[in-house]
Parts: sequence; structure tokens; C-alpha cells
Amino acid sequence: MQRSITISQIKQAAREAYDESKGVTGGANANYIPYLANIDPELFGLSVTLTDGTSFNFGDTDYRFGIESVSKVPTAILAMIQHTPDGVLRQIGADATGLPFNSIFAILLENDHPSTPLVNAGAISACSMIAPQGASREKWEAITGNITDLCGSAPELIDELYESETATNFNNRAISWLLKNYNRIYDDVDMSLDLYTRQCSLGITSSQLAVMGSTIANHGLNPVTGKQVFDAEISPKITTMIASVGFYQHTGDWLFTSGIPAKTGVGGGVMGVMPGLFGIAAFAPPLDDAGNSVKAQAVIKKFMNKLGLNFLSGDNVTITAD
Repeated sequence: MQRSITISQIKQAAREAYDESKGVTGGANANYIPYLANIDPELFGLSVTLTDGTSFNFGDTDYRFGIESVSKVPTAILAMIQHTPDGVLRQIGADATGLPFNSIFAILLENDHPSTPLVNAGAISACSMIAPQGASREKWEAITGNITDLCGSAPELIDELYESETATNFNNRAISWLLKNYNRIYDDVDMSLDLYTRQCSLGITSSQLAVMGSTIANHGLNPVTGKQVFDAEISPKITTMIASVGFYQHTGDWLFTSGIPAKTGVGGGVMGVMPGLFGIAAFAPPLDDAGNSVKAQAVIKKFMNKLGLNFLSGDNVTITAD
């Protein structure tokens, strides 16, 4: 079915969804990372960026929060740029685990690969794949440079969060060495884990994440800067990964109720990709039992439902001027 929605309809839906979600309660800040436990739980922002570069921002959209697991998306893209999507499929995989994001049991169940670059095991493996091998500084520059290209502006490392993560990442250390045991770490183990920990500690805003989501939705072309960040063939591959595991063991429920592939992080951020139309991001620190922001989920669902959009509906949707 052919459908069109106007830019003003999108803006109105975003404003209404934001206003209606302000009072949503429930959840709690991530308490296993001391820095995140102390973030103001009342912070809340919603950003939408269309594939023509038009952006709408409501609330605390300039606040830099920890990108955390949303960082898995750009690093997976970078691994596909450097090694092709098929190379990432061979060396990591693309399967949802159906288990928590930091599961060790998932590695034991599938010891031939870490399942997907969008869970901790696969993300650490992806960091180990980033070129050049054995060069921590150059790898870090590649990771942050790629995020900058996707967002159109640079993230900033939150030193206190990085120190807090490094002091408490015992589970990820176990994951890293278990992956090494199965020959699924492709560079120095400690370096790969440190790169992953650092990328999770980057400070990002919801407005930046909305641009990243829009760049993915726009087949790798950043709609703000006009830069072709990655080949168009990568866009459906990363969107498929986001759709299959973006909310970990709650991914099916998320897609059923929201209709949009989205990636979550324990810093309180959620980034969604509506192919061909827009990227959306929301931020609010309190999380549910799976580590997903309660309020960010609510506002994105409201927004999507107000517009009647679902990426699996088969509709041919276009955005028109008013």
C-alpha cells in the first residue's frame, strides 16, 4: 500500500509522544557500574532525524550519556566495512542468542562462534577484528572516527565511566578469555577487551544517535554531512542484526509492540532505524530487568504507533513536505 506522511505529522507525533511519556515511571539505573548508578534518573530526551537531514529534538537531547551497548552497532558496521558482511558472518555470526547480553552460557552453547556482534561476546570479538592488528591507538582512532562519521559529530570519552567500567568488568574478562579458548579473538585479548570497554564509555547525545540511525536508514549516506560512510549493501545487514537482537531476550516483544528495529544500551539510550525514512533515539536512565530504558521504550512505541508505522508492514511510505 502506498502511504505518505508529512514532516509536520512526524514532528507532532514526536512532540506528543514525548509529552505523554514524561510521567512514565519504573525501572532503575544500572547499579553494577557505579558511574551509571549516579546519573539523574529524571533526564529524558527524544530525537528524530529524517533521511533529508531534518531533525526534531525534545528534552535533554544535548546531554552526553554513556553510549554503552549501542556502540556495538557502529563497530559492527566498521568490521563489515573492513572485512565485508560475509567476513563478519564467518568470524562472528548473526544469530540472536535469546539470552542476556553478557551471557557466558551462550558462548558455551555455540562455541563455534560468538553468535552476533550485538552482544558482549561478539562485540569484543568485533573489536579484535578492527584493523590495524596489534595497534591499540590506531584501532581506537578507527572506532571513534567511524562513530563520528555516522553521527556527523564526535563522541567524547567519559573518563569516570571508563574507569568505573574497567574496575568492574569481571564478566567481560571471562568472556574474552573463553572466546580466546575457541579462537574467536583475532588480536591481543586484553587490548580487545579494553577497546570494547572504552567504546562503551563514550559520551553521546540522543541527537547524535538519531543521526546515526538516519545514516543507517539512508543506506550509509549521512543526511547531515552528505558523506557516504559505508556501502549501501551493509545497511540491510546491520538493520537485520538490530532487528534480531537489539533488545536481547526482549527483542521479539519489542518488535511486536513498536515495529522498529532498535538497539539499546544500559546507559539509558535506545537508537531506532526506520529504513528509508528516519533514525530515532531516546534517552532516560532507569532500566527494566533486561537492561533497557523504560521511558525510552515507551516514547518510541508511542511515536511509532501514532504514525501507524511498522517496518514489516509492507507499506511503501514516503515523507512529503507540508
